[in-house]
Amino acid sequence: MRYFTLDEFDSPDLPGSGAFMHQEFLDLLDDARDLAGVPFVINSGFRTEAHNRAVGGKETSSHLTGWAADIRATTSNRRYLVVAALTAVGFTRIGCADTFVHVDMDPTKAENCLWLY
Repeated sequence: MRYFTLDEFDSPDLPGSGAFMHQEFLDLLDDARDLAGVPFVINSGFRTEAHNRAVGGKETSSHLTGWAADIRATTSNRRYLVVAALTAVGFTRIGCADTFVHVDMDPTKAENCLWLY
């Protein structure tokens, strides 16, 4: 990866757990970061079940299986740059909140989805 290290994706309660992220997902995320031209700060990558519960994540969260990440984006311009790059490289599952953009490519979930938190 050009822009990330696996520890950026660690669940806070399990050092080294970034290794559970799927390489296909990480490669595409790296491509999006390159295209966006701005840093992608990872708020959340892989999550243990305990950490997912602690942050109010869904029981079916794609973070639990290494298919998702939340990228810090606290301004409308940053959200736009992140979402534009994610869609340009082929991501089809994106959620937007005030402070982050969620992206996943969970093969068990529907594609072509954009949602708000």
